[in-house]
Amino acid sequence: MAGVPDPAQPIFFYDLGSPACYLAAEEVMGALPVVPEWEPVLGAAIAADAGASASLDRELVERHAAAQGLQPLRWPSAWPPETELAMRAATYAKHVGRAVAFSLAAFRQAFAGGRDLGDPDTVLIAAAACEMHPTAVLKGIELRSVRSALQAANERARSAGVDSLPAICAAGSVFQSEDAVHQAARALGGAEP
Repeated sequence: MAGVPDPAQPIFFYDLGSPACYLAAEEVMGALPVVPEWEPVLGAAIAADAGASASLDRELVERHAAAQGLQPLRWPSAWPPETELAMRAATYAKHVGRAVAFSLAAFRQAFAGGRDLGDPDTVLIAAAACEMHPTAVLKGIELRSVRSALQAANERARSAGVDSLPAICAAGSVFQSEDAVHQAARALGGAEP
């Protein structure tokens, strides 16, 4: 596929408001033989099925979470979630070397805690969980460079051919949707989750 990067390090594209991305995030580090780069993107900006989260099959997602041994899901009351604030925070976290820790904490706040990712307090709780100072996070999410980096990540995903999340670019291919981790693991010769 033209435009698909073939990096030595796989790229994991995700949106914090996606339960499928949450499930993938909880297994991607152990499933791939190479630690992926975590690239936060706005699902609504790149995914052809961005509206699908409003009508997703919650029972199916809950079964997948249980099969992975995760806590029972608690769905945020605001659904579908507004994630731009959280995604800017994830982008800032990436710039300070905390993308994985922050993103996992934010996913867990949303889907294990049932908290709203559009609420700045939820974002700050996730940031505190990975030792990011609240003042730095609040200033960081308003930086023009952070907004630009998030837009650039969206474009990077689109250029790679991503149109559904989660997505992993690896081995010259783009693996997308709920089975992305399994497909990427097979392509890279990793242990399937």
